[in-house]
Amino acid sequence: MGIDLPVIWFVIIIFATLMYIVMDGFDLGIGILFFMTRDRPARDQMINSVAPVWDGNETWLVLGGAALFGAFPLAYSVIIDALSIPLTLMLFALIFRGVAFEFRFRGSLAHRSFWDCSFMLGSLAGTFCQGVVVGAFIQGFPVEGRRYAGAAFDWLTPFCLFCGLGLVAAYTLLGCTWLIMKTEHDLQRHMYRLAKPLLLALLTVILVISLWTPLAHPAIARRWLVLPNLFYFLPVPVLVLLCAGWLWRGIKRRADISPFMMTLILIFLGFTGLGISIWPYIIPPSIDIRAASAPAQSQGFMLVGALLIIPVILVYTFWSYFVFRGKINPHEGYH
Repeated sequence: MGIDLPVIWFVIIIFATLMYIVMDGFDLGIGILFFMTRDRPARDQMINSVAPVWDGNETWLVLGGAALFGAFPLAYSVIIDALSIPLTLMLFALIFRGVAFEFRFRGSLAHRSFWDCSFMLGSLAGTFCQGVVVGAFIQGFPVEGRRYAGAAFDWLTPFCLFCGLGLVAAYTLLGCTWLIMKTEHDLQRHMYRLAKPLLLALLTVILVISLWTPLAHPAIARRWLVLPNLFYFLPVPVLVLLCAGWLWRGIKRRADISPFMMTLILIFLGFTGLGISIWPYIIPPSIDIRAASAPAQSQGFMLVGALLIIPVILVYTFWSYFVFRGKINPHEGYH
């Protein structure tokens, strides 16, 4: 039996996307939490909690995009054409946010408020656009003759916009629980107060999207109910409720680590539900991973490079988080 290259590359892209969501999600969430935290020393502490590691998080976004371009060029061309506006806005927001992050420390104190506002707006806009892209994937793309057949603003629907708001809630909770894990004293207590309403907001979003998706998209409803997908999907809502209960319990008992871990699992479960909804289509609802694949020779050649670079990224990521583990001291950094 030969190597199934389309499946391997699909797994690589999904893995890179999930790693980006997890690692860039909490620092985007911290930017959004600036709206809820007016104290300047607290904002400094929030930024310091991610400053040593945040630069490497976008590596996974670049890896996922490059893998999609090389392994599934048809999917890349359709997606770029269909989502050029939200993807461009997302990239501008992430760039603007990165500039604000650096200039916040290096600029004068007189301009600190401007860079704080830029960091907040860049984080919010980048997150919202990513959620819109997720909603567009669920909604699907019309394709005719291997070209995108829709309009430039097909993504501008209530469902996609609600998905944008949903991802804002998810990243904000992820950033909140990250700060619970990494900070102490007043800032940590403030995050504990925010965590419960943020969790309720995320659960509301999950419920609405879980009901809206099958009602608005009959093909996805049939996919959920057909065997064996039904068996794969049934544990997801049960696990969501269990994780949410454990997360609520951890917040109530003032746990440090479990709220962040449970939030990660909630996001993973949401990602799993999305995967079940669209599999095996990389351009929903009609083009699967094999129809969109590059030639096997190209995928095999790229796989050699991927098998070399992915372990390097993983080692770098693990090492950076290991070195800067522990709590943030408001005055001295990590301890």
